[in-house]
Amino acid sequence: MPDTDSPNIEGDFDEPKGLFASNDRIELVATIALAIATILTAWSAFEAGKWGGTQAINFSEAGAARTESTRADTAGGQLVQIDVAMYIDWITAFSNETKSGEITYAPGTPFQPTDGTVTGFLYKRFRDEFVPAFDAWLATDPIQDEDAPKTPFVMKAYVVAKQVEAQELAVLADEKATLAREANQNGDNYVLTMVLFASVLFFGGVSTKLVRRRNRILVVSFGVVMLVGGIFILATLPILV
Repeated sequence: MPDTDSPNIEGDFDEPKGLFASNDRIELVATIALAIATILTAWSAFEAGKWGGTQAINFSEAGAARTESTRADTAGGQLVQIDVAMYIDWITAFSNETKSGEITYAPGTPFQPTDGTVTGFLYKRFRDEFVPAFDAWLATDPIQDEDAPKTPFVMKAYVVAKQVEAQELAVLADEKATLAREANQNGDNYVLTMVLFASVLFFGGVSTKLVRRRNRILVVSFGVVMLVGGIFILATLPILV
């Protein structure tokens, strides 16, 4: 007579039901999980590599944009220094020539350069970007009106293209750096899914070495949970092809 109290060599579940009703079903579930995990591991590795490349490109472009921004800003600063020097020289010459009667100027009117004068010489050599701001500043009658802008450099018309270019390049650099950080995060997320799918492969492989059904079911269940979690995360990630 067999001993009815002896343990079941297949496991602790004498009457397994559902998905794990037999060893064949356990093996089928493990095989399917292994197959899906293998495919998704390869996909995650591909996407992680693509996002890593995108990160490197964006960081490189951000660095290049910052370098060009610095160059443009330096060039713009040099142009401003030229304008300031020319303006100071013009103010000095204007003061001397009006006092000596060499030139006459009606406040608030456009300045007309006089040949043979220092003010005329300097005015004709103002940079094209500086002239509109200078004329707009004189139109505010700064000589007599104390409320007028103090210098042409505070006028809205004073725009140095190189400085504008530097600002645009700085914004571009920030945008590229942001994209690089996003790409890095996406790559890290794909690496996380690779770890989850690798765990599925581990649990699936271990399940084939176990004899007791309860242990096999427990290990395969862990693998399935990891697989579902990885698939859920994978579904939320952007795809780069």
